[in-house]
Amino acid sequence: MQSLSARSRGEGWEKPEGELAKYRSRWRSGLRFVLQRVIFRMVVRSAVNPQVVMHRRVKSVRGPFVLVANHTSHVDGPLLALSLPWAQGRLLSTGVATDYWFEHGWPRRFFVRTMLNAFPIDRGGGRKHSGTSRKLLRVGVPILVFPEGGRQSSGQMSSFKPGGAALAISVGVPVIPAAIVGGYEAMPKGRSWPKGRPPVRVVFGEPMISHVDESAVEFSTRIRARVKDLYDEHHDEVLGGAAEDEEGSA
Repeated sequence: MQSLSARSRGEGWEKPEGELAKYRSRWRSGLRFVLQRVIFRMVVRSAVNPQVVMHRRVKSVRGPFVLVANHTSHVDGPLLALSLPWAQGRLLSTGVATDYWFEHGWPRRFFVRTMLNAFPIDRGGGRKHSGTSRKLLRVGVPILVFPEGGRQSSGQMSSFKPGGAALAISVGVPVIPAAIVGGYEAMPKGRSWPKGRPPVRVVFGEPMISHVDESAVEFSTRIRARVKDLYDEHHDEVLGGAAEDEEGSA
């Protein structure tokens, strides 16, 4: 059985310096615990019926990893973070748009920094923050990636971009695949709040390790298939009816 510890754990993580040190801050993770596990949990439970299903080996992951999930709504990031065991989720970091979250006053910046341990992503071809996700993995901070590139607009899972798989391969960390079932139905684009506490289930699958000489595209394809399987396996129980295929037919 393959080890789920990051290769960087055996080699020794790099010491976080400057801005990177914030992502491993103890007081920030303590504040995040209160925001995520107490306040946001109460908000979530008032809006939806949250459920978590987890493969037993997720709790065996030590050190940084890449969490890969389908993207259904604005609450996906914090929902995934609070659904993970605290040992795995306390440092989880998410990339967010620099121009929207970091450049429009301190309240937005403070919110994503504390709630999601967020790091800035440049949109429109900027390179200022290029490589931040890889640097974070190397200092022991796990990363959340939505490889579809944006929220689903129809409820159907889009193709996965290979960036998350490439990160995992380059740094030598495992991937935890996750499927969010019911998130799109609860809060599709255009809806600001769920109605009637609909069920939303987060399903964490068995962690994955890239094969020897496996390309990022090949690994990404395998990850997407795992996420799709997790989604399909739980679709009927959560939402009822037959899971739709890739073309959207029943």
